[in-house]
Amino acid sequence: MNYNYRYRLRPSDALEEQLVWTVDICRQVYNHFLHRLNRIDNTSAYSEQKLLPSLKKWWNDLKQVHSKVLQKVVQRLYDNLSTLRGRKENGYHVGTLNWKAPGEYRSFTYSQSGFKLKNKSGRTRLWLSKPGEIPLTFHRDLPDNAEIKTVTIKQEPTGKWYAILGIETLDDPPQKPENPEQCVGIDVGILKYAHDTDGTAVESPDLSDERERLEQAQRALSRKEHGSANWEKQRRVVAQRHADLKRKRRDFLHKLSNYYATEYDLVAVEDLDTKGLVELPGNSRNRAGAAWGTFLRMLQYKCELEGTHFVAVNPRGTTKECASCGVSTDKPLWVREHSCPSCGFEADRDANAAWNILSRGFEDVGVGHSEGTPVETALPVDTDSVSAKCVIEAGSPTLKREPSGER
Repeated sequence: MNYNYRYRLRPSDALEEQLVWTVDICRQVYNHFLHRLNRIDNTSAYSEQKLLPSLKKWWNDLKQVHSKVLQKVVQRLYDNLSTLRGRKENGYHVGTLNWKAPGEYRSFTYSQSGFKLKNKSGRTRLWLSKPGEIPLTFHRDLPDNAEIKTVTIKQEPTGKWYAILGIETLDDPPQKPENPEQCVGIDVGILKYAHDTDGTAVESPDLSDERERLEQAQRALSRKEHGSANWEKQRRVVAQRHADLKRKRRDFLHKLSNYYATEYDLVAVEDLDTKGLVELPGNSRNRAGAAWGTFLRMLQYKCELEGTHFVAVNPRGTTKECASCGVSTDKPLWVREHSCPSCGFEADRDANAAWNILSRGFEDVGVGHSEGTPVETALPVDTDSVSAKCVIEAGSPTLKREPSGER
């Protein structure tokens, strides 16, 4: 199994200067081979990587960068080209690869060799070929049988440095149960971020204060002279406000997705076109801020790690169909209750959608489930509302442990 572990680096001023220099050399190499790509036909990543030794004969700076780092720069260029071609084949309108200006290229990668974790006097340091040893905050241990395959050094817009360790373990993912007992369907939204078939409705996190601080910082940046020292200082403030907003949102999403992945045997969600939803007119900011795509990706990989079935079903009609009889009923967005004219079943609009999602999940995954709680007889009657603050402050277990009298 493959994981990525992210650690904060604490380089000295001299080391940071060396890292910045290395990033800039990698940017120049990227632009050099992009220039060759635009002028020469029938090139490939492998054929261009073979030119690196001869390039070092006249480009002396390349001798101060590890060979694997330079090879990954060339590979990165052709990976970007492959991505563009794939999107073009899928009908998207794409342009061409652009040169990287200073500030647009922020990372470099070691592969297979040129790195090592060292423990000196109880403190962990990351050794990199050429730059040397860099202190880091080793806040979580690696698995015992893990092997580090890649190390990516990245500088965020805030100016902070991070190391992303790509590790591989020999352990296979846990086996998924043939007959899942604990099953849940989840309908995501804006006011109620997640409404599941167990009757739990998790509210969206309130990030209004963070948004206001970001807007204030952006207005202050707009009044600075572009490129001045004050502008650069304020730019970092804006970047930090963005980072705060992103960190708090991802913290909530990690805890919520971890809860569903660990507490259930099968999780069914909608296969949403999140990019298309954001592009729809009206309320786009809230849809983008909800980060449904990020939540679903987190949930998918956590389910894989925990041996939980993850099913993404067709979202068409999940809100309109009655979870009890299957009759479709049109209702505008402002109608928050489902009332079936055919069978008389009444429920919260999102709860009804969650049960339809779970029902479709059973059909798609093709597994058996507990006969004690069939979809037809276990329809929701009450909704247990859980604030996002509870999820963030106490972690995901509060979803099941919070007494009803303390909400």
